[in-house]
Amino acid sequence: MKKEEVKRMNAKRFLALMFLSSLVTGAVLAGGCAGAETAPPPVSGQVIEDVTAREAFTLIQENLNNPDFVILDVRTPEEFADGHIERAINLDFYAGPFRDELEALDRDKTYLLHCRSGNRSSNTLNIMKELNFLEIYHMTGGSIEWQAEGLPMVK
Repeated sequence: MKKEEVKRMNAKRFLALMFLSSLVTGAVLAGGCAGAETAPPPVSGQVIEDVTAREAFTLIQENLNNPDFVILDVRTPEEFADGHIERAINLDFYAGPFRDELEALDRDKTYLLHCRSGNRSSNTLNIMKELNFLEIYHMTGGSIEWQAEGLPMVK
């Protein structure tokens, strides 16, 4: 075989190897996302919004006299007792009947949803979307961010 033919064969092998490598990489990356939970898309008319602790505080101030505005704290009762946002109601995310308790809530009210760090409330948000709650504001930084901002809590 001539040098030129060997070079061409090596180049073809190299290109084939690169192509297969990129296919495998793409499959691995796509597969890594396959098991991830994705939030259901909002239904028509739903308002779903992530807010900071400061934005949540403003929402609370704007809705002080609104009986249809609910502050929903999904931490454990012990966490709630250590300090919570005034007027918040507590539904324990880890309690067995949690989904049933959510289903019993009025879907037409406006909810400000939070937990300690945003993880449990994020999962709760997905359930509330699925149950067709109309208006939910999710405080993504939870009570950790609320306290870091020096915002008021009651015991």
